[in-house]
Amino acid sequence: MMRKPIYLFLLMVPLAIQGQSVSEPPQWAKSVVWYELFVERFYNGDKSNDPTPSDINVPNQSEVPEGWSVTPWTTDWYAMEPWAKKMNKHFNEVVTFRRYGGDLEGVLQKLDYLKQLGITALYFRPLNDAPSLHKYDARSYHHIDANFGPDPVGDRKIIASENPNDPTTWQWTSADKLFLKVIDEAHKRNMKVVLDYSWNHTGIMFWAFQDILKNQEKSAYKDWYMIKLFDDPTTPSNEFAYDGWIGIQSLPEIKKVDVTTLRRVGHPYEGDILPAAKKHMYDVSRRWLAPNGNTKQGVDGYRLDVADHVGLKFWREFRKEVRSIKPDAYLVGEIWWQKWPEEFMNPAPYTGGDVFDAVMFYHVYRPARYFFAKTDFEIDAKQFKDSLVFQWNRVSPATRDAMMNVSSSADAPRLLTDFFNRSKYKKATKPGDDPSFKTGKPDRESYDRLKLYLIHAFTNYGAPHVYNGEELGMWGSDDPDDRKPLWWKEYTFEPENRNNFQPTSAAYDPVGFNAEMFEHYKKLIAIRNSKPVLVDGKFEFLTTQGKMLSYVRRDGKHKDIVVLFNLEESEKDFQVPHAQYVDLMTNKKVKGSTIKMKPYSGLVLEVVK
Repeated sequence: MMRKPIYLFLLMVPLAIQGQSVSEPPQWAKSVVWYELFVERFYNGDKSNDPTPSDINVPNQSEVPEGWSVTPWTTDWYAMEPWAKKMNKHFNEVVTFRRYGGDLEGVLQKLDYLKQLGITALYFRPLNDAPSLHKYDARSYHHIDANFGPDPVGDRKIIASENPNDPTTWQWTSADKLFLKVIDEAHKRNMKVVLDYSWNHTGIMFWAFQDILKNQEKSAYKDWYMIKLFDDPTTPSNEFAYDGWIGIQSLPEIKKVDVTTLRRVGHPYEGDILPAAKKHMYDVSRRWLAPNGNTKQGVDGYRLDVADHVGLKFWREFRKEVRSIKPDAYLVGEIWWQKWPEEFMNPAPYTGGDVFDAVMFYHVYRPARYFFAKTDFEIDAKQFKDSLVFQWNRVSPATRDAMMNVSSSADAPRLLTDFFNRSKYKKATKPGDDPSFKTGKPDRESYDRLKLYLIHAFTNYGAPHVYNGEELGMWGSDDPDDRKPLWWKEYTFEPENRNNFQPTSAAYDPVGFNAEMFEHYKKLIAIRNSKPVLVDGKFEFLTTQGKMLSYVRRDGKHKDIVVLFNLEESEKDFQVPHAQYVDLMTNKKVKGSTIKMKPYSGLVLEVVK
């Protein structure tokens, strides 16, 4: 066979990949604006595929209550449905059974909205076939949840016809095909797509675990999980016992092998996953990175859940596998708490070039909240600077720039509510933990302070991140209240009871789309997307005195951008390095090397040359 000239091979390699170092984040990662999609609560584009009781039922674990039905999108979040009232349980227990019908058709219908907002990267919370809302309890890793597609009944038949451990038998369900369409349409709009997986555990309905339940020690998959004891068929009782993730029995944990260092939650350790289970994970990863062998049709990377629970040996090999398929794929790990609620994990062991490209960088949000919000843990500008510099210096500049700078998510309070409460970050951040935690519409000060924080978030190192509906002005405490259906402009919502857990009379807040917050997000995203200096420029602090903060982003090629905040209670003068600017938030000219700023105000100034 004639060998092709080397230059022809190079022409076949996508230009975006040529020169991409395996040890560095992909070049595109630093310039995107992320949007985190929680599909079930994003938009219901196809009511014909709404879940039924059988779709979400887990026998002997989470059985659907009698009379259950899909909850109308626009109802009061805290109002109990008729079926929920019959359960006689706490709201947080009942709400796990709720479904609103959000689906991939809804995402398709709103892609142009996301494009107009300025979003350039989509991070999908788990889509794999699973009975729960969160979908980390996979029934199948390699299929999209049937209720996210147009033909749930037909998809279930297709899934049942396969050998799930043999990729040659895998087919594309209607939901799978619709997700491929979403990827294609997102790519046409110059949006990257990243998909969420947890390789640490499955659900009890996962096909391998179901085989173990049926066949016990005779199961071909008996070594896949952390089984403590198999059932003894000679006794009337069931002795079967296994480890669930952090003790949760609905999430059986995949077995870890070759563990050579101490395994502790919140700390990296050396270890691997059983080869047979690992092969399945690789097969699934390849399926979505290169559908039918075509990387252009696949996802652009993965977000990896509870990454500290999986050994570093696995992650190193996983990176090599993913990058061998798609050299510019992005891997971002959930590396969060070393000791809750005080100590964050050090991202360095995971971002040295051999594991992940980035982590979900909550690490820079906490000090920002303590600076911008009114809390009981206030810090001044110098302390804020020191906190940021400490976090940035833990990683390389390339990693720092590629970080997914998460502020709120499906695992944290919405920003408005976080700014409305004075509590410690992520401690007792829902009324079930603290009845005094405020869940109603925030006060004016919370909106104003949050708007200042957002200016910082979109002018900081790293890639900005917007959680599902934040731009609509949504509020809500920690899980489950951060997972309300989105407040779309075209909908009219019932008022929401702010005294939902308090032993007082009901008081209602109007609920719905907030044009002021939406325009603020849209303006900041446009600034971020149109100013390369905010991606590549160095970050130099100018003023860090009391509650006065200013800094400049500078790259030597584009116009400097100077960012100023006055969180003092009185008017303050700021010294700036140039004499003529344009205020990018208002397009007004600003002159003078001394700028007078009102209390609780912020500016984004571009130098006029």
